[in-house]
Amino acid sequence: MGLTASVLAIDAGNSKTDVAVVAADGEVLATARGGGFRPPVVGVEQAVDEVAVAVAEAYTAAGVTSAAHVSACLANADLPVEEEQLAAALAARGWGGPVTVRNDTFAILRAGVAEPRGVAVVCGAGINCVGMRPDGRTARFPAIGRISGDWGGGWGLAEEALWHAARAEDGRGAPTALARTLPAHFGLTSMYALIEALHLEHVRYGRRHELTPVLFATAADGDPIARSVVDRLAQEVATMATVALTRLDLLDEEAPVLLGGGVLTGGHPQLDDGVRELLAARAPKAVPRVVTARPVLGAALLGLDAVGAGADVQGRVRAYFEG
Repeated sequence: MGLTASVLAIDAGNSKTDVAVVAADGEVLATARGGGFRPPVVGVEQAVDEVAVAVAEAYTAAGVTSAAHVSACLANADLPVEEEQLAAALAARGWGGPVTVRNDTFAILRAGVAEPRGVAVVCGAGINCVGMRPDGRTARFPAIGRISGDWGGGWGLAEEALWHAARAEDGRGAPTALARTLPAHFGLTSMYALIEALHLEHVRYGRRHELTPVLFATAADGDPIARSVVDRLAQEVATMATVALTRLDLLDEEAPVLLGGGVLTGGHPQLDDGVRELLAARAPKAVPRVVTARPVLGAALLGLDAVGAGADVQGRVRAYFEG
């Protein structure tokens, strides 16, 4: 029989998977990185296969064969039924138990706070918001796209920028520099040329995310349309955070609002200032803060919460990832 760790922590996003093996005293025995976790694209079993590669590497390096608790924060675990399905799929791999699956936004939240209390808004490829209280209460949104009322995220921003630029070029919309800067990014001279290249896949579909930084750069240069899109994102972030705080009865007391994901950690002054100004007006006691720690830290801390680890143990794990 092999040795057992205290927590197997998994943070699996669309583009990468991070794994950490944590001992009972808080020592991080090993970490590993694997590929993206995309069950809607490849199916649950193949997606878990990607995680399994990283888990096997970490277990081998740590010299263990199981963990007392598996804490997994997973992209695409947007509904409770999906969390249950994914928990069953992970449990079937025999990595340890019990297995707890949460949406990966919970990892950002827990990584940024000393206790599971507050709200996190994540804006990367998509956008999501969750909140927690120490008593176990949570607030969350389905976060599966426009059918669940979402707006924003890197992909959504790119699509919005393309929409405005296309309408500016043919006269249906207001003039905007996006009609020049978006095609120029791909070495093209017009939106018509970019539309054709995207439609015929001369520019790969996956490269559309490259247009989000172009949008922010165009806004920083003063373009009114680009700035309006950035302002709308600030509104959305502040709205999600305020609603989550309200649902958790945290609106009238000091509470952290953690901001994560590539868009919100990108250092865009207009967006950063807009979010803070809106929160100051709508949730004056909210304390916004950008989280730059690796989300796997949050998954590990959630696992340590579950096994009743003390503050000293959690502090050791935090020191490892933040040191």
